[in-house]
Amino acid sequence: MRKIMWGAGALLIGTSVPVFAQDAVEEVVITAPFAVSLDSVTTNVDILTRNDIDIATSGGLGDLLSGIAGIRSSFFGPGASRPVIRGLSGPRVLVLTNGIGLIDASALSPDHQVATDPGEAERIEVLRGPAALAYGASGLGGVVNVIDGRVARTPAVGGYSGRLSSSWSSVDDGFAFSGALKAGEGPFVFTLDGLHRASEDYAIPVPAESRRQMAADAAGKEKHADIGTAVDTAVRLTSYGTGLSFVGSGGFFGLSMKRTTTRYGVPGPSHIGEEKEEVVIDLKQMRIDLHGERNMDFGPFTLARIAAGYADYEHAELEDGTVGTRFLSDGYEGRFELVQEGQSGRQGAIGVQILHRNLDAIGDEAYVPRTRVDEAGLFTLQRLDNEAWGVEGGLRVDGRRLESTVGSRSFVNVSVSGGVFARPAESWFFGLALSRTTRAPTEAELFADGAHVATRGFEIGDPGLGSEISYSADATVRYNAERRGRFSADMHLFTAIYDSFIDLRPTGAVKDGLAVFAYDQTTASFYGFEAEVGLRLWQEGAGSFTLEGVVDFVRGDTDNAVPARIPPFSVTGRAVVTGSSWLAQFEIRHVGGQHRVTAFELPTDGYTMLNGRFEFHPSSADGLTVFASVRNLGDVEAREHTSFLKDVIPFPGRSFRIGTAYRF
Repeated sequence: MRKIMWGAGALLIGTSVPVFAQDAVEEVVITAPFAVSLDSVTTNVDILTRNDIDIATSGGLGDLLSGIAGIRSSFFGPGASRPVIRGLSGPRVLVLTNGIGLIDASALSPDHQVATDPGEAERIEVLRGPAALAYGASGLGGVVNVIDGRVARTPAVGGYSGRLSSSWSSVDDGFAFSGALKAGEGPFVFTLDGLHRASEDYAIPVPAESRRQMAADAAGKEKHADIGTAVDTAVRLTSYGTGLSFVGSGGFFGLSMKRTTTRYGVPGPSHIGEEKEEVVIDLKQMRIDLHGERNMDFGPFTLARIAAGYADYEHAELEDGTVGTRFLSDGYEGRFELVQEGQSGRQGAIGVQILHRNLDAIGDEAYVPRTRVDEAGLFTLQRLDNEAWGVEGGLRVDGRRLESTVGSRSFVNVSVSGGVFARPAESWFFGLALSRTTRAPTEAELFADGAHVATRGFEIGDPGLGSEISYSADATVRYNAERRGRFSADMHLFTAIYDSFIDLRPTGAVKDGLAVFAYDQTTASFYGFEAEVGLRLWQEGAGSFTLEGVVDFVRGDTDNAVPARIPPFSVTGRAVVTGSSWLAQFEIRHVGGQHRVTAFELPTDGYTMLNGRFEFHPSSADGLTVFASVRNLGDVEAREHTSFLKDVIPFPGRSFRIGTAYRF
């Protein structure tokens, strides 16, 4: 009851997809090295504000973003999820915090949680295309930047400001609370923030294992047929941090510290059809960050920017309470940029980036040897915008060296991008972006040799792998309703052709009771589209009625076979009604079945999910939002094809969520 009272007064967004925000067209993309408005980027960019994060379902980063056009979740239960963008995941999707890498082990395995929680963020940006080039070739699929504001960049207006939010969800008896404070006197600004969320095993409307899995698993015909809860899906997470900044008329400089601890269950049997040991991951990370900007007049450059982070990460995998494996990661990353904000629409940036990281695994699942990674990169991005048309381009050179206890490799990679765009009429924007990107192999792709129980395979790397090369094209058509008429559209067509695509394929052998998978290289191609549209049918004062639609599709092929875990198409329709102090939304989301699968995965059935939410902003309490929502109203079976666990655990059943958010 205490948890219900804490969260009382709100409604969840039945999905993590934010409303087609009417003011979003004027937003500036922070992650881009120089300021570009959201309606002028040549590829797809998604932005979630703090309001979106407050109202969205509490969970991991992948689950929060899942449902945005072109984005799904790796969903290894509610404790661990990374974004899957346009069918790509793991080392091909770069997750940052304030523009700096996480220095964790989340890209190594889908059961490893990202060492930053969406509840910490003030804003989350997802980039594709040329702008991603500034952050490295690991952003082939996209770049996700979690911006927390822990290092203040502006003075504390009125002496202090902050936020508080809390929520409760029915499906898992989940409670979340977060808060942040920004206070200052003169040029000094102090920040303090904290987050805690806890949830129990969540309810499911069907047996945990899919019908196809039970049919394939003779031992599981009755053993896994119970309907009730998804075992080992409880989560406990606490994060807190502080920062101190000096903010002057010419820029800012600040330091921050953060501590994250989380303990979550890993659902699903260790081996399908066998009794499962209780597996819990206990994760800890300590992180220190430095950020600064300085206005300057140095030749063509008007701004200098520096960012650096150090992290010490560890997680232990507990099997029936005993430590089975420990993963350790520590290191630092830094970048320095000089930004050009010239006349006549000229913009640009040049920069350098360095990384040093040590990764080690100790214990039963130490399938990757201790490895030291050192990287250095030089990059430049340039843009010319003449209003009616414009061009942009980027160049990046990276050096990467991996030294392990079994061998070492060095790589030098060159990536290049270019784009053109035009505004042939008011409210219209057309863009075309091309890129050639090279990515060096990861430590797992090169040196893995051991059982990886989370993915149910014995993985073998190839120390002779070369760099992965991709040639991609993104076409954008955007119509801005806020400037003309009542119709909005943001549509993207993309393709990527890979030379030396690094893939993990079965060899047909079995070792330690697990199928053997080996990394090799082949050619591959991915293509698809994403579209978001909105039609405002009625508006009078603050009241409005809008219909929205989102659709996405991706298809992948390799010379070996169909790539594993390619997401099926999805179509989402929403009706949004607003008043002077409230908003109501009803959503129907259909995710298609995926029957085009590789030899070692089962097909996945489609589903249709009904979601709804309501927000109230009382005029008598400025800054307060009360929300309530329902997700999966029909209590349907829904499984995420991009998940390794999709035949072992479905999404949660019907869930009601209430909560409050307050900004002061």
